[in-house]
Amino acid sequence: MITITPKKEFTVPIQAECINADTFTGKTIEEIKKLTITEGKETITLNDAFNITEDKTTKTPNITLTGDFSKVKRIGQGMKTGEIIINGNAGMHTGEKLSGGKIIINGNAGGWTGCEMKKGTIEIHGNSGDYTASTYRGTSTGMKGGSIIIDGNVGTNVGCYLQGGIIKIKGSAGRYLGYHMSDGAIYVEKNCASRAGAFMTGGKIIINGTIELMMPTFTIDSIKPKVKIDATQNAHGPFYVFLGDIAEHGTGKIFALKTTNPTLATYETFL
Repeated sequence: MITITPKKEFTVPIQAECINADTFTGKTIEEIKKLTITEGKETITLNDAFNITEDKTTKTPNITLTGDFSKVKRIGQGMKTGEIIINGNAGMHTGEKLSGGKIIINGNAGGWTGCEMKKGTIEIHGNSGDYTASTYRGTSTGMKGGSIIIDGNVGTNVGCYLQGGIIKIKGSAGRYLGYHMSDGAIYVEKNCASRAGAFMTGGKIIINGTIELMMPTFTIDSIKPKVKIDATQNAHGPFYVFLGDIAEHGTGKIFALKTTNPTLATYETFL
């Protein structure tokens, strides 16, 4: 196991995609220390910014980060195997294009966490920023698979262009949840801001709390007693089921819990 701790408090962003189980595999501790990162505009080594130690008696997790990594970007980028545990806050783009393995964040996560993710698991035991599990602005390649579980709240545009996989949010979600999503599932245990499912063409969004405003381009379809979140979990209703986004000829579904959304009762006249 490799343990990494910051040598100082960082004041400018650090790009550190080399902090990755795939990159570390087969390297000695001295070779790992010499891997290059950038601090602002300056190219430095991992050893310049971090204390790095190795415990050969412990096989997993592969990498443990302890301290404030909120300015350290791209941890675990493109990782295919292995495990990273971050005991503290994590910077933007953590787990970007993750293709396997597991990342656990025992703190808050920055924006674009799990961006364009393909496989694997990310657990966030805090809040997560804007564009979690989304795509870059101007592109349409969102998360395609795997799972992201967030204990806290999330920002805006989470699950943007989602094409597969599961996102579970135990707190509340910001605006434009599931924007342009075409597949996959998003579960929100608490409340959701407006514009959920905008331009949605497929997949499902399940809201167990209050939805601030249902998009006018969604039409009520039915009331269901429960909904399947994934292979291991169901959400128990009853739920209003809305279809849309009709403006996109979409077949996506938004499930809104009936008991927490009394303002949606007027739609029952259309059933």
